[in-house]
Amino acid sequence: MNQPVTVPAGMTASNRAGGERLARFRRGAEAVAIPLLALLISAGLFSIFLLILGKSPVQFYSLIWLGGFGTPFSWSNTLLRAAPLMFAALAVAIPARLGLTMIGGEGALVLGGFAAAAVAVPMIGTTNPLVMHALMLMVAMAAGAFWIGLAGGLRYYRGVNETISTLLLSYIAIAIMNFFVEGALRDPADPNKPSTKTMLPETMIGKIPGIDVHWGLAAAVLTCLLLYVLMQRTTYGFACRIAGGNPRAALAQGLPVGKLIVSAAMIAGICAGLAGYFEVAAVHGKANASLAAGYGFTGILVAFLARHNPLAIIPVAILFGGIAAAGGIIQRRMGLPDASVLLLQGLTVLVLLASETLYGRFRLFNPTIRTERT
Repeated sequence: MNQPVTVPAGMTASNRAGGERLARFRRGAEAVAIPLLALLISAGLFSIFLLILGKSPVQFYSLIWLGGFGTPFSWSNTLLRAAPLMFAALAVAIPARLGLTMIGGEGALVLGGFAAAAVAVPMIGTTNPLVMHALMLMVAMAAGAFWIGLAGGLRYYRGVNETISTLLLSYIAIAIMNFFVEGALRDPADPNKPSTKTMLPETMIGKIPGIDVHWGLAAAVLTCLLLYVLMQRTTYGFACRIAGGNPRAALAQGLPVGKLIVSAAMIAGICAGLAGYFEVAAVHGKANASLAAGYGFTGILVAFLARHNPLAIIPVAILFGGIAAAGGIIQRRMGLPDASVLLLQGLTVLVLLASETLYGRFRLFNPTIRTERT
C-alpha cells in the first residue's frame, strides 16, 4: 500500500528528512482526498440515476442525514450497525497487509454467531450468564479463526486463490447454519422463522450507559485500536508488510511467510467471529437467517475506503452504518426500495476500485523535490 520514498543521492541530511516528511504527507493526503473524491463521484452518479427516476437527489441525501445522523435515535441505529461493520472491515483489512484479498467475513460472522448460539442452547436458564457468555465468546472466535484460517492455509500451502475460497466458504457457512437451524437445533416454540432457542432477555449483553447501543460497539472500537498498534507498532506488523510487499524477498530474509499468512487470516476470522457473537448475544438472542445481513460484504467496501487502516475503519464504518440506517426512511418518504442504499454502496465500490489508478499521479500530492548539491 505504501510506496517507497526515492531520494536523490546528492541530497543533504536535512533535505532527505524534508523529502521523507513530504512523502509521508503526500501519502496521507492521498489516503484522505482520493477516497473522498470517490465518494463525491459516486454520489454524483447516483444523483443522475435518481433524476432519471424523477426523484430529488437533494431529498435523498437529506434523508440519509436525517435517518442516519439527524436525531439521537438515528445515531443509536447507526452505531448499532457500525459495530459489526468495524469487525467485518477488520476481517478484510488485516489480511490485506499481506497482499491478500479475503472477502469471507460474512461466512465467518454467520458461523461464529451460530456456534455461539449453539453453545448457549443447553445453558439457557441453567448456567451462570458470565460463564455462558465466556464460552460463547471463545467458541465464536475459534469458529471464525478456523474458517478464515482455513482459507489462509489453502492459499499458502496449496496455492488456492483466497478471494475465491473465502467467497465459497461464506456460502458453505450459511448453508451449515441453515442445516442445523432448520433441523436439529430448531426451536419448536418459534413456528414463524427457523431459529435456535432464544436467550433470556436478562442474560443478554446490556447497553453502554448513556447511549442505546450494546457493548459490542466499544469492543469493536477497542479492537480497531489494538490491531492498529499490532500492525503499525510491532515487529509482527512490520513482518506482515514486508511479506505483503515482496513474499520472495521475505522468504529470503528468513521470515515465516506461511505462518504470517495463516495467522493474519486467523486474526481476521476472530474479528468476524466477534461480530457474530455480539449479533447473537446483544441483538438477536438466537441464530437464524438474520445473521446473514450483509455486514461481511459491506465491510469489504469499508476496508477499502479506509485504505485498510484500522483507525480509519472507525469513522468509515459509522458513515456506512448511517447510510444503511437511512434505508427505511428513504423507502417511506420517497417510495424507493430499501435496497436503494445498497445500489449506492455498489456504485461506490466501482468508483473506489477505479480510483486506485489515481494514487501517485496528482502533481499536487507528488511534487518534484528540488535538491541542492553540496
